[in-house]
Amino acid sequence: MRSSILFTLSVAIVFFIVDRLDGGLLIHPQKWIILSFFFFLSYFFERLNSIGLQKGPESFIPFFLSTVVIRLISSLIFIGLELYLGIEDRRLFILNFFVLYLCYTVFEIIVLSRKLRRF
Repeated sequence: MRSSILFTLSVAIVFFIVDRLDGGLLIHPQKWIILSFFFFLSYFFERLNSIGLQKGPESFIPFFLSTVVIRLISSLIFIGLELYLGIEDRRLFILNFFVLYLCYTVFEIIVLSRKLRRF
């Protein structure tokens, strides 16, 4: 859990610095909503994966695959809801969303690979 908090804080610091350097063309105004969405997903999935690891290596795979599917479906619902509500600058929103999606996915894979080394 601590790793997801630190990662989210580092991304928030990057957002803050880019805002101060007048990078409004690169980052969507609803960046904090996107970041909080990914933080809650990351926290929830980290808890689910740790439950799967506690139950044993053979039960970890269904837990991990379920988190991947839930992450994908919840991300599509989030994007669909934001587009349905009429968000401005849609392309930038989708681009920022998928950049953060890839960053959080890579981060979670790195964290999980560290935890799985002992198995």
